[in-house]
Amino acid sequence: MNNERWLLPEGIEELLPPQAQRLERLRREVLDLFQSWGYELVIPPLVEYLDSLLTGTGNDLDLQTFKLTDQLNGRTLGVRADITPQVARIDAHRLSERQAPVRLCYQGTVLHTRGDGLGGSRSFTQIGAELYGHSGVESDAEMVNLMLDTLALAGMESIYVDLGHVGIFRALTRAAGLAAEQESQLFDALQRKAVPEIRQLLAGFSVDANTRQAFEKLVWLNGDISVLDEARVALQTNADAMQALEEVARVAARVQRQQPNLQLHFDLAELRGFHYHTGVVFAAYQAGQGRAIAQGGRYDEIGAVFGRARPATGFSADLRALAVLGKDKGLTEKTIFAPADDSPALLDKIRELRAAGQRVICELPGQQGDAKAAGCQQVLVMQDGQWRVVEV
Repeated sequence: MNNERWLLPEGIEELLPPQAQRLERLRREVLDLFQSWGYELVIPPLVEYLDSLLTGTGNDLDLQTFKLTDQLNGRTLGVRADITPQVARIDAHRLSERQAPVRLCYQGTVLHTRGDGLGGSRSFTQIGAELYGHSGVESDAEMVNLMLDTLALAGMESIYVDLGHVGIFRALTRAAGLAAEQESQLFDALQRKAVPEIRQLLAGFSVDANTRQAFEKLVWLNGDISVLDEARVALQTNADAMQALEEVARVAARVQRQQPNLQLHFDLAELRGFHYHTGVVFAAYQAGQGRAIAQGGRYDEIGAVFGRARPATGFSADLRALAVLGKDKGLTEKTIFAPADDSPALLDKIRELRAAGQRVICELPGQQGDAKAAGCQQVLVMQDGQWRVVEV
């Protein structure tokens, strides 16, 4: 009989040594980084009532959320697929007495019903930071800079950042007077950069000439900073789109001052999280990787359903991906092997070493393998009446 009890569900992984240690070490370092920037740690629950968990996130997150029934009251629960809405609830409801800007950070497991691709993972270790209560480009730039510091801490190299603004597309759809279904059709075509289809849709929607031309040019507004000048010409007849464009330019300038060597890319047709975000959006990429390794943006007013609408911006990343893709600095400390001896002097020495942050493995009586087999580089030996640490 074939016993497959050891198999895990598709897309669900476990971490073994030393990868698990690398992940945990990185988690501590990133949370310490967030704290040094003034971000306070929150720990939202793994499950919540579904109507709270999916507030303001759109249909995409609904499809990725595992659902179950609470046996205590029959209500539908969801296993979180994204922690950001939970943190927004905490700011709006649990921390409602705070009027000044609030900085919160988090880390935890999220679960998706589907992987991102063939054999893709469905379980992620999400880590991120959110800033509530400030609507200026300064807070957007702070999130981009914190994201970049996080990637640097993880040992990520050859990073570039993609900047955009969902407000540009929204401004053009308002000017065109599009209904929700028409906007959805145009959104889909724009993401595929299907220019003939976009032209056909705009013709069918009876959009005015200036707005139609701006939509068609939006597809090609991606590249280096020169794209912003092209966009100023293409969008000049739409005041709201111009305001959104200037916000992108100001965020870019502030980020570039702190990150002068950063490669910045602009894609004004990138509508990542369109149903969720309300302003500047950004993503970080590593050369050779097709997917963003960290991403975020502005999502104002999400807390309104919880009783307090506040400006908000943030970013998140999959900590496991950072641990795998980043350059591991490795452990600098050596592991010490203590012989199987319960003498008070040896026990005191072991306690002293551990209190000083040293890693000590105690030999077990009759065990197989020596210090090297236990992964130790040093060993405790008795010399001149004292226990001393020597190299193996």
